[in-house]
Amino acid sequence: MIYLYIGVMALVTYLIRVIPLTVFRKKIENRYIRSFLYYVPYTCLTAMTFPAILYATASVISALAGVAAAAVFAFRDRSLVMVAAAACLAVFVTEQILLLVL
Repeated sequence: MIYLYIGVMALVTYLIRVIPLTVFRKKIENRYIRSFLYYVPYTCLTAMTFPAILYATASVISALAGVAAAAVFAFRDRSLVMVAAAACLAVFVTEQILLLVL
């Protein structure tokens, strides 16, 4: 029975990858569809990582502080190491403040 499940999952995965190749043979000319397809990987990555970011710390408040710090540093074109360090520092400081307050 387990082999049937594995086979069905393999078939579904294969079909998801093959159907667009067989249906859309010509280049997609519509600007709206092309721009939509351009942003799909970013939205999928965001949908997968953002919930994990919120629950990676002891408090959602400290997670939001880390996200805010990372966003500020990223929008100011800082390096990835600086963005990560700022987020970690913001989470650490917020956690320490929450320990004192609560």
